[in-house]
Amino acid sequence: MAIPDPRPLAGEPLSIDLLNTRWMENETLRDLFDTPDGLAVWLDSDIAARELSGHEVQADRETLDALLAARSALAALIDSPADPAGLKALNAVLAHGCVRHGIDGDGPVQRVEVDSALWLPAWVAADNYLRLLGDRPERIRPCANPDCVLHFYDTSKNGTRRWCSMSGCGNRAKASRHYARHRRD
Repeated sequence: MAIPDPRPLAGEPLSIDLLNTRWMENETLRDLFDTPDGLAVWLDSDIAARELSGHEVQADRETLDALLAARSALAALIDSPADPAGLKALNAVLAHGCVRHGIDGDGPVQRVEVDSALWLPAWVAADNYLRLLGDRPERIRPCANPDCVLHFYDTSKNGTRRWCSMSGCGNRAKASRHYARHRRD
């Protein structure tokens, strides 16, 4: 039986979904990867399963270590894109793989190759981050709640999303403003 994903926000693009394996709950920083089953939960999530489909990935310590290296690099770069240590760390993750281009009877094909299967999830997450940067980097955002550590990729039409979740942080902010307005009266 699969263990449910306890995270308040899942389903963002893979790189951001990896970042969001840490979240605040009752003023405590939680980490999905703190439990032995956490990696399996993340690998079974819809976004990871889709991005890694067709590949055999083991939920073992080595794969977790590679993902933690990628998450650490992404965390350094998400708020400071030119951070030298973050750039070096992300490039180190990316050095473990590449995309091979080819052609078959159906047309052009791309195939991800990594030096070891344990690096596949980390490499695919790092590559996903590069694609987001190449597409719309200004849409990669932290939640506007200063107490929240989650990030998101804003896919709204006008690009004005502020909260990781309207039902969570957005609702708390609206309730707080409402309370402050009525308290002054």
